[in-house]
Amino acid sequence: MSGNYYRNRANLLEAGKLSIKELQAEVSTLLADKIHGLSFSPYISGQGPGTQITEAQIHQRLQLMAPYVKWVRTFSCTEGNELIPKIAAEYGLKTLVGVWLEDDLENNEKELANAIKVAQAGHADLLAVGNEVLLREEMSQEQLIDYIHRAKQGAPGVPVGYVDAYFLFEDNQKVTDACDVIFANCYPFWEGYPAEHALVHMKDMYRRAQKVAPGKKVIISETGWPDQGSSERAAVPSYENAIRYFVDSYHWTQEEGIELFYFSSFDEDWKVADEGDVGAYWGILDKDGNHKYAR
Repeated sequence: MSGNYYRNRANLLEAGKLSIKELQAEVSTLLADKIHGLSFSPYISGQGPGTQITEAQIHQRLQLMAPYVKWVRTFSCTEGNELIPKIAAEYGLKTLVGVWLEDDLENNEKELANAIKVAQAGHADLLAVGNEVLLREEMSQEQLIDYIHRAKQGAPGVPVGYVDAYFLFEDNQKVTDACDVIFANCYPFWEGYPAEHALVHMKDMYRRAQKVAPGKKVIISETGWPDQGSSERAAVPSYENAIRYFVDSYHWTQEEGIELFYFSSFDEDWKVADEGDVGAYWGILDKDGNHKYAR
């Protein structure tokens, strides 16, 4: 549908003026029309990175979200995650294939080799080489650029980029220049912005990434808002804040023709270890696959 359609719809349905029931109905409409994409990890309760994932589990989890999206974003190409893109294609989904990089150089080689195999088999529509490895300070610019170049050589014809917080593309211009496409994580929540100003701040994050990558597509690879957990300064997790942020984010990105991978598909218990109690409540579906916002 055209940008004008989404612009008119957004004007009619300003999230700040909608009741919870109206917001729930709007989420249902957005999902029925299919949103662009969701971040996807196939883990269930008690699982997390380190768990070997089976094809059957990937099918079971993908079936819960496939009717509502056009794309999925993966984070790894080991431990069974490399099976996701082929299975996603069976459901008519495209995949932003993630290559997990860290300071474990041996595992990095496995990740990259598997990702190239996935791409050569025709199941990678986009490749994201690394996720926040600069933010975690686990790798230099030069190391990361080498992985990006190797991915391009191994998967010719597949656009290759890198995922990180929007401001790190400003701070690491050489990495930005090496990417075919920019995958910018934009989280007003983690920067402590109150919910009523979150969308304005997210727009600024996106524009800042655009500014340092002229002529390149900038995709919002992650954004979201938790519905439970502890506050991050002025950013307060709540059902109302989360559902309004979801609706606002998709109204704006659809209006502007911006590709957005919302975080996340499911609530994930394992993230509590890294992010505290709030880490478990970012999904648009709960851990069991039940809709939280659509009614």
